[in-house]
Amino acid sequence: MKNHVLRPLFAAMALVALILTARALMVPSDFGVHGKSFTYNFYRAGAVSDWKNFPVSYKGGGSCVECHDENAESLAASRHQIIQCENCHGPARNHPEDPETLTINRSRDLCLRCHADLPYPGSLRSELPAIDPGEHNPGEACVECHNPHNPNLEDME
Repeated sequence: MKNHVLRPLFAAMALVALILTARALMVPSDFGVHGKSFTYNFYRAGAVSDWKNFPVSYKGGGSCVECHDENAESLAASRHQIIQCENCHGPARNHPEDPETLTINRSRDLCLRCHADLPYPGSLRSELPAIDPGEHNPGEACVECHNPHNPNLEDME
């Protein structure tokens, strides 16, 4: 064969050999097909124990109800019942063991994530009660007038 054919062929073979060598060096030995519970069934077997040992950040609303049952009852009766506590309060991490880890976000921006008036006609987003932040009590925190656990103005404590 001529050189103009052999050179690209050798270059392609060298590239394939380089890729296979890099894969052999970089891919962990426990990576492969390990069942039907992961995307495309490929994962690193050691990842399961890694994730089991990973500290939980979000615990879910069930852990909040144990101590905050009055807020849970109020929330269950309000229009915010579908919202998990940690959406507004942040990840519970070490709460209640370390109460300082759970900071309560009382900012107006938190409420406006859902309640800013956005023109999405025909979507579920358009069904949420919305405000124009420039006209509705600008500069005031929403929690000054609304109890987030029961946002109806009539039910303020």
